[in-house]
Formats: sequence, C-alpha cells, structure tokens
Amino acid sequence: MLRTKIREILDRDSAGDDVLVQGWVKTRRSSRNVTFLQINDGSTLKDLQVVADESLSNFADADSLTTGCSVSISGQLVDSPGKGQRFEIHAKSLEVMGLADPDTYPLQKKRHTVEFLREIAHLRPRTNTFGAMARVRNTLAFAIHRFFQERGFLFLQAPMITASDAEGAGAMFRVTTLDLDQLPIKNGAADSAEDFFGEPTFLTVSGQLEAEIFALALSDVYTFGPTFRAENSNTSRHLAEFWMVEPEVAFCELDGLTELAEDFLKYIFTYVLDHCPEDLAFFNQWYDESVISTLEGIASSSFERMTYTEAVDILQRSGEKFEFPVHWGTDLQSEHERYLTEKHIGRPVIVTDYPKEIKAFYMRLSDDGKTVRAMDVLVPRIGEIIGGSQREERKDILLERMRESGLDEQNYWWYLDLRSYGTVPHAGFGLGFERTVQFATGMPNIRDVSPFPRTPKSAGF
Repeated sequence: MLRTKIREILDRDSAGDDVLVQGWVKTRRSSRNVTFLQINDGSTLKDLQVVADESLSNFADADSLTTGCSVSISGQLVDSPGKGQRFEIHAKSLEVMGLADPDTYPLQKKRHTVEFLREIAHLRPRTNTFGAMARVRNTLAFAIHRFFQERGFLFLQAPMITASDAEGAGAMFRVTTLDLDQLPIKNGAADSAEDFFGEPTFLTVSGQLEAEIFALALSDVYTFGPTFRAENSNTSRHLAEFWMVEPEVAFCELDGLTELAEDFLKYIFTYVLDHCPEDLAFFNQWYDESVISTLEGIASSSFERMTYTEAVDILQRSGEKFEFPVHWGTDLQSEHERYLTEKHIGRPVIVTDYPKEIKAFYMRLSDDGKTVRAMDVLVPRIGEIIGGSQREERKDILLERMRESGLDEQNYWWYLDLRSYGTVPHAGFGLGFERTVQFATGMPNIRDVSPFPRTPKSAGF
C-alpha cells in the first residue's frame, strides 16, 4: 500500500477506506486501554488523530511513543466523533520507524520563540510556523514560475559566479581558490592571474545583466535564483544570501513594465490566497492580523502611479514628522513609502522617474537629464517590494553613465556590445523572494522565512 498524505486524507469526501500514513508524532495521550496519537507529515497544518487499542500486537509500542517519534501506521479511516476533526484512523498495524529521546528532544507541546528555533534550524520545520512558512514559500515560487510561463517567458539560469558588479555598489563576495595564507603577490596585491578564473570573480548580486543578453535575442526571459550581498546589515529585512526574481522584456518601455509588475503581484498573491488559506489564516492569527486583508487589497486594487517629484511634494506637504527629512534628491525611506501607501493613497503605489544620482548606471536617462526611467512598487506594511527600470539602450549615454559611476568599461565590454548590434528599448525589474514571503506571512524577521538564513557572523546549518 502506498503512503497517503494527510492533506489528501483530510480533503476526502467520505471515510471507510484503509490507508497508510507515515509521519511524526506531535502528541500522545492514553486513556485506559486506548492510545490517541496526533500525527503530522508536513503536508498540512492540521494533525491526523490515530486511535490505537489493545488489538494491536505491539500496543505497548504505541503506548510508549513520545513527541518527535516517526511512525508508519495502516488502518481504517473513519468519521471522528471528536470535535475539531472530521476523520481519524483506527490503527490495524503500527511500526515505530525512529525514536526521539523525550529528555533531549527540544520541541515539546508549547510555543517556542523564533529566536530559539533559529538555534535548531534542523528541527524547526517540524513546528506549525515553519511548516506553514515552507508551504507558502513553495506556493509563491510555483505561482511565480506559472505567471511567466503562461505569458511565454523563458526561464534563464543566470550564473552565480561573475566578474561584473551589476549594481555598482561593490558589496560582493570574492570567489577564490588562492591560499589566503600564502597569496601570490604582484605589484603589492594578490595576483589574480594565478586564481582559478585568472581574474577577480565574485558571487552574483543580480542575474539582470545576463538576462539582458537573452532578452535581446529571445524577447521575454526571467531568472529566479540565489544572489549574494556582502552588506554588514543585521536587520530584520536583510540577508546575505537571498533569491531574486528578475524578468527582462525586450521592446518594452517603462509604462509596459509597470503594467507587468502590477499584474505579477496581483497574480501571485491571488494564487497564494487561493491555495494556502489554512496557512495564511495561521499567520493572520498568530503573527499579523492584517495578512489576509492586505493580500486581498493588493489583489483587488488598481495601483496608483506618481513620479518621484510628485511623491516628494506630497511628503513635504503631509505635515508628518518623519525620522528622515524629505527633499528632492534623497532616496525614499520605508516610513515615506508606507505613508504614501497606507495614509495618502490607501493602496499600492508605483513611483517612477527617480533622480539619476540615487539609481544604478544601467537605468535609462530621461530627457530632462536629471532623472532616470526607474520605478519602485510600494505596498502597505513594508513599502518597496519591487524595483525596476527601463534600461539604457543608447551606447554613448550608457558609457557616460558608467564612467560617472567609476566602473571600468573593459569589464562590461560585452554589455556595451549589446548596444552596438540591434539595440532596442528593454526593461526589467527585481523582486526579493524572501521579502515577498515575509510580506505574505507577516513574519517580523526575514531570517524566519529563509530555510537556512545567511547573515553576518551566521552561516550554520
């Protein structure tokens, strides 16, 4: 008999069949000659009750089980007389697959803090919180792929090792095979010619530049993979390793990109609302009571559009006492973005046309010479969730912008080359996957929506 997932059992219309379930014991209680086990296999938030009595040849084994033990149980699925559960299993056979020492097993029937659970990241997926997080994360990832696949985008696997700094910020992890205790020195510095790739290489901060290569041949592509930022930021919103979703679209200007971003967010949040109602209800109850209403609001809203200049004017006239003063030329902070979405507009906002000095070199320079064709999608509760731009397709202006940013044009010869052979307007955006999961679940800290968070001084598990 093949194992049946508990989610599939609980979704059945009727009882009566014999089934095989396998999972981990959440709790056990005994009453006279009957033992009641709560079993979960991770497929759903709900546990399945198993009733074992003395007709089992190894009833003593069932009666001695503790939290964390793994079991394989076959029996008949019957309607449950108990409250809060539709079905239960009357066990016909039970096999103990793995014991868990009750004196040392750290997960007991009580609420544990997320800080404590980070110390046992190898066991925290067994908790309700992290099981629900993993299911929401999986559903969002599937929705992202489905959105782009339905629209004819090609999935591109961008390299994780690169010689180019896509953001121009310099916060990159060096990749080397050189012996750090005996570095080959040339002209007072490490000789990169002796390194594995023969030049300085780094973990990628973005798949965008590579996505542009394929977009300028295949029109519509997207990357979805890990990126790395060597920023010493110990905040609730920063990770050193995180996944990015980066579509790139040829023959597309900024207005088309804003439409794509709006459709994208509405699609993935509608999908997770439809497919994870139980898990979202859990987060809504225990972590943030606005989770579901916020997602529903985004899914049904028409996103507001305004320029950066208009946003600054609104903020300056708001009468609000912001921690960071607002004036033209400064980047918007989370408090400013939240004011726009939560108080002034009351729904998501797409801000466009930022000052060129605060945006990356590859963003298309506007006709005013002061702004670039950039956009940020702002949503309630967190502010920016998507950042993107129309790319600079004019080689001469791109070269000038690179020089202004202090970049070595020789490292980007191929990127400039794309502007020499059939250049076209093109645009793309980036969405941080972990921040999206954090937003969808209401979890306060991004470390708790990454299976294995990488942060400064922390790379365990």
